[in-house]
Amino acid sequence: MEFLPEIISSYSLENTEKELKLLSDLNRETWANVMIPRMLSGHLQGRVLSMISKMIHPTNIIEVGTYTGYSALCMAEGLKENGKIHTLDINEEYTSVAKKYFDKSDYKENIIQHIGNAVEVIPQLNDKFQLAFLDADKENYSNYFDLIINKMDIGGYIIADNVLWSGKVTEENKDEETMALHNYNKKVLSDKRVETVLLPVRDGLNISRKLSN
Repeated sequence: MEFLPEIISSYSLENTEKELKLLSDLNRETWANVMIPRMLSGHLQGRVLSMISKMIHPTNIIEVGTYTGYSALCMAEGLKENGKIHTLDINEEYTSVAKKYFDKSDYKENIIQHIGNAVEVIPQLNDKFQLAFLDADKENYSNYFDLIINKMDIGGYIIADNVLWSGKVTEENKDEETMALHNYNKKVLSDKRVETVLLPVRDGLNISRKLSN
């Protein structure tokens, strides 16, 4: 499902900062060689994530769902000097591609990869985070939120990707993944610890800002 006419999407990209060469190369390799390339954040969303990270200027970022590393590289652009991004994924095929590009980047020393089940890895992380990005298995979004929220600083942001799910969240009959995303959207909206806005960028970005513990 396309949310905007192609001419509008193209115009948006034409008037957005260009991809860095490293990101362009990663984009191209992902679409050529990796399964389900639609999972890639891509140019427009990548610039959105970069801009948000630069506005927050975080010391620590947590990302659940590395895939081939595009979004991690974009968010790393906003890190404070010596800041860290912890990126988690269970799929070693995807993360091997990500590592290759992380090693080529200016953020090699800032990106920490964790291979394993995020439900088990997140509790082991002791850092406090100012930015979180959820882009993994949709059924666990609510679980990831619950595991991460107490590790977020007041004023920190949790961003969840794919929350429109090609528009399926608006349909009456929802499959398991769609219902999980719908429930996540309702969950964070009703959680008084955060304020939330759902942006129809690409496949939907749900942005929640922590207000209180």
